[in-house]
Amino acid sequence: MTPQLLSCQKSLFSLPEGVTYLNCAYMAPLLKSAEAAGIEGLQLKRAPYHINLYHFFDQVQEIRKTYANLIGVQNENRIVTMPSVSYGMGVVAKNLDLKKGDKVIVAAEQFPSNVYPWMNLTKEKDAELLTIWPPETKENRGEKWNEKLLDAIDEKTRLLAVSHTHWADGTVFNLKALREKTKEVGALLVGDGTQSVGALPFNVEEYRPDALICSSYKWLLGPYALTLGYFGEAFDGGKPIEEAWINRFDSDNFAGLVNYQDNYQEAALRYEAGGRSNFILIPILQAALQQITQWGIPQINKYLAKITEEPLQKMREIGCQIEKANFISPHLFGIRLSQDFNLEKLKERLTEEKIYVSFRGSAIRVSPYLYNDKDDLLKLTDVISSVKK
Repeated sequence: MTPQLLSCQKSLFSLPEGVTYLNCAYMAPLLKSAEAAGIEGLQLKRAPYHINLYHFFDQVQEIRKTYANLIGVQNENRIVTMPSVSYGMGVVAKNLDLKKGDKVIVAAEQFPSNVYPWMNLTKEKDAELLTIWPPETKENRGEKWNEKLLDAIDEKTRLLAVSHTHWADGTVFNLKALREKTKEVGALLVGDGTQSVGALPFNVEEYRPDALICSSYKWLLGPYALTLGYFGEAFDGGKPIEEAWINRFDSDNFAGLVNYQDNYQEAALRYEAGGRSNFILIPILQAALQQITQWGIPQINKYLAKITEEPLQKMREIGCQIEKANFISPHLFGIRLSQDFNLEKLKERLTEEKIYVSFRGSAIRVSPYLYNDKDDLLKLTDVISSVKK
């Protein structure tokens, strides 16, 4: 049975009338249900005699299980909680066997959290950090950028660290093809899913990354300072960044915590950050993940495709440069304007009309969600058209 197409879900958020928020790639608004869960967690912390083993262990395990189901992970204990993408990439860097002359590859203008670790590590190990820039062309930019990434992978490559969707302009990278090439040369593939997971279908069994790190405060509709990481078999038995008590075997036996353990909990749980049982943030994220599960990520993406199709066509017709559909996703796309448009006037008009987008590099980054409808995108189109010289 084919699932019914989603309708606009704005009533589940607290966005006021008159505000056109097309900026989920910056930060998602909280669901009302997630806000309520956070308030309940805050109230729990003021009465700590109600905090028990469930809040330390089982509540986090529910997060792992829900998220594992969303991204197609069989073993939920390969999902770990941490504060940031930089923390997750730090885990990868600490366990990457990099030697002099080896190569780490990144796409140009990636988010810094997925660049600085490799800058430091390659300097330390006298290895090469190779940055792949997009082609200087308006036609087939995404396709050619993907080709350049594939061509750069060779026998010296030890790691390709790339996002699924580029944070600045929405370019979608073909992780399946990149995975095949990295596998051929024995390199790791580490993905940053922050700007895709939750709005663009992603299945670990299909793409097979060695690690996938994803902040929760964008497309997972979660809180700031909570990130979810997947670590595959390549990281089994590795070294964590910190030695948290809760990550050791038998840590749920509070009375026996001074019986120090050499063994960690199973799979990837050794990599979780200390203080993982956040009694406020964890409930917020769990409420958000439950709602996303109820909607279904493929259905989220189909709804966004429906509401963006006509506006994107109109934007192209008035002279906006937008990547072809198969190299962007309807949840996040970049608009580039020629000199025929008055960019400063556009910024003024957007402020006047209370339309929220981001300016990243040379692109206007537009990122709608289920609280938007087609009229929101057409409103943006009209404003862009009004500043054409």
